[in-house]
Amino acid sequence: MANKAPEPLPLHMAELTATQFLDIWNKFDADGNGCIEGKELEHFIRELELARKSASDPSNASFKDRMKEFMQKFDENGDGKIEMSELAQILPTEENFLLCFRQFVGSSAEFMAAWRKYDTDRSGYIEANELKGFLSDLLKKANRHYDDKKLNEYTQTILKMFDLNGDGKLGLSEMARLLPVQENFLLKFQNFKLSAEEFEAIFNYYDKDGNGYIDEHELDALLRDLYQKHKMAVVPQNLASSKKSIMALSDGGKLFRTELEIVLCKDPSV
Repeated sequence: MANKAPEPLPLHMAELTATQFLDIWNKFDADGNGCIEGKELEHFIRELELARKSASDPSNASFKDRMKEFMQKFDENGDGKIEMSELAQILPTEENFLLCFRQFVGSSAEFMAAWRKYDTDRSGYIEANELKGFLSDLLKKANRHYDDKKLNEYTQTILKMFDLNGDGKLGLSEMARLLPVQENFLLKFQNFKLSAEEFEAIFNYYDKDGNGYIDEHELDALLRDLYQKHKMAVVPQNLASSKKSIMALSDGGKLFRTELEIVLCKDPSV
């Protein structure tokens, strides 16, 4: 009789995002060498289990047994260490891809420089058939080497992830998920989400000449207004960080309406 296939590890049912995984990983990979071991690994696994939506183990196996099974599955060379790329296999396919791809992407400024080449009308979208070129430019700007086979793989995976309605368009607000967490300009402004009317009013106030963009000095004043509107303390360090993140979207110091709208609006029109 054929051997019964082993039950998957409980951790394979983890409903974790790439961001959650990386937050937990960085907590334990203190030296940043890309692997964890020993007691740190045990603590890492415990925290992963707690981060799951359902941390119950249907097999009722002890933590020691789960650790043993876990190491057998992932520690291929038996050195007692686990690398992030190996451990990322526990993530859902999409989140695993995001985690791995983020290791190859540069800064938000490089991302936007590549994006702007294709979004020439500043619509906040690029066409799906331009994706391969965009990814190629992005990886070159980040000084990453790749072959055509890998580029095709990236292109097809991202199309499946982001062009869900098959309309042949890929939005900036979605594609920004490819950026490393610390570089993702969208994640930094969750407290600033404005309605379309609020955004229109505040943008027009600072775009006094009506040319469709504001500069860095006008952005500084705009952000101060937003901090005060949301009763947030205007901490110079936070303000500078916010301004730097948003100005990474600018083109030669010009921050256009559609780019700022993507960051600050609840429902951007793009």
